Amino acid sequence: MTYKIVTLAGDGIGPEIMEAGLAVLEKVAAQVDFHYDIIPCAFGGAAIDQFGTPLPEDTLTAAQNADAILHGSIGHPKFDQAAIRPEQGLLAIRKALGLFANIRPLKIYDSLADISPVKQVAGVDFVVVRELTGGIYFGEHTLSQHEAQDVCTYLRSEIERVARVAFDLARTRRKHVTSIDKQNVLATSKLWRQVVTEVAADYPDVTLAHQLVDSAAMLLITNPSQFDVILTENLFGDILTDEAAAIAGTLGVMASSSTGSEVAFYEPIHGSAPDIAGLGIANPIGMILSVAMMLETSFGQKEAAINIEQAVKQTLEAGIRTKDLGGTATTAEMRDAIIARL
Repeated sequence: MTYKIVTLAGDGIGPEIMEAGLAVLEKVAAQVDFHYDIIPCAFGGAAIDQFGTPLPEDTLTAAQNADAILHGSIGHPKFDQAAIRPEQGLLAIRKALGLFANIRPLKIYDSLADISPVKQVAGVDFVVVRELTGGIYFGEHTLSQHEAQDVCTYLRSEIERVARVAFDLARTRRKHVTSIDKQNVLATSKLWRQVVTEVAADYPDVTLAHQLVDSAAMLLITNPSQFDVILTENLFGDILTDEAAAIAGTLGVMASSSTGSEVAFYEPIHGSAPDIAGLGIANPIGMILSVAMMLETSFGQKEAAINIEQAVKQTLEAGIRTKDLGGTATTAEMRDAIIARL
């Protein structure tokens, strides 16, 4: 069978890291006899420049018909004050494809422990499950000279479905879920805690702990190894996943997936880094590990995913690092070193 993979290179360093990710995919696919077609589509700021919209109809149609989607990065400062922004395309495609759960794993490589700003990172291995289609990002927003308002709304059904993703994932790990909210202040968080507690009753083998978001932010720095699966709503998840990335010392080595009822969307968590775009120094590891996540999660190619992860680990152990990791390797050199170890 030949699978259809839609690629959205996007903006900034997106095209550079996408090329590296696809080169690794080509190498490992030949090893495990995996067949696929790549369908490149315009997205983000690049699509605005070309078509006047960050999510053209042809791109959305291709994504809806894909077996998986790979995304590079999105955004550029030239759109900061524009009415139409690249990030609107990301919100729109999540909504259109029903991508309600964002999954971001964080596992510290021993060889990169020295670049972490946190002293105790041994044993850090957790996953954040963030709800993606509800909350304040999708509420009504009003702004005048004297008043601003952002409405945060959550439905019981939205909370329940993402909670089940977190509990199902915990069953494959250490069987512990920490649900993060602000129930001492927010009505949406009160409902969140109530529904998550109800869902937990269906998973008696998984331990549930509740944590307020402010104390959770502190614990991520002071004791990150205590976490297994972190479950939280959209805004809190957006903030906490970037904080979690800081534990690794760089955004450049973290992959993510966004899942729903059908096709899944894979991307590194870092931004478009327009200041280094075109210089050939971007770290492609987050993109390459996103390819590994795609192969295992969407296509059941666990051997291929493990091979990629081991090649990345061995490359870092060999001391090969891009600039963000304190090294001198270019994007191409990092790509080639990982491919050589495959």
